[in-house]
Amino acid sequence: MELTILPVTTALWPQLETLFGPQGACYGCWCSYFRLAPQARAAMAKEDKKALLKAATAAELPPGLIALDGDEPVGWVQVTPRAHVPRWNTTRTVSRPLDGDDPDDAGLWAISCFFILSKRRGQGISHALLSAAVDHARGNGARAVEACPIRQASQSKSVGLFVGSAAVFEKAGFETVAERKPGRPLMRKVMA
Repeated sequence: MELTILPVTTALWPQLETLFGPQGACYGCWCSYFRLAPQARAAMAKEDKKALLKAATAAELPPGLIALDGDEPVGWVQVTPRAHVPRWNTTRTVSRPLDGDDPDDAGLWAISCFFILSKRRGQGISHALLSAAVDHARGNGARAVEACPIRQASQSKSVGLFVGSAAVFEKAGFETVAERKPGRPLMRKVMA
């Protein structure tokens, strides 16, 4: 497997749409979970969530990266400044910023979602996406990138791993900076 990992711009939208499938990944979420307040998200049809993500691909800063194995889309990671995922920053979430950190700080980024094609899970794609996400964040001015993964899922291919596996982040050099709920560490990598 030789992956190509690229920012998802409008030119790559068809590949992301193929990856997510007609349901929109994670039961029609279209990676809106951290982008919208719960009431706003619940009021939206999956087509509206899809349109929201598609519109984000036209922004100057793409909403994430896609992994391609040849022409086949096999994985996605949402990597953005924290300000782009406002629900990630609310006071009641385990991913909320550390005391003193400003979620509107353009240098503080979040890796909030992964989606790996089910038949390709367990092949190291999340490791490759994470490495590329860190490089992408660094290249766009990030001083630090954070994640709030899960320590243990009921199974290795669980949909609950959409936030990523803590073991993958640990291997990439992320350190736990808070753990507000058992099994859901807030992890950070400071850019060198």
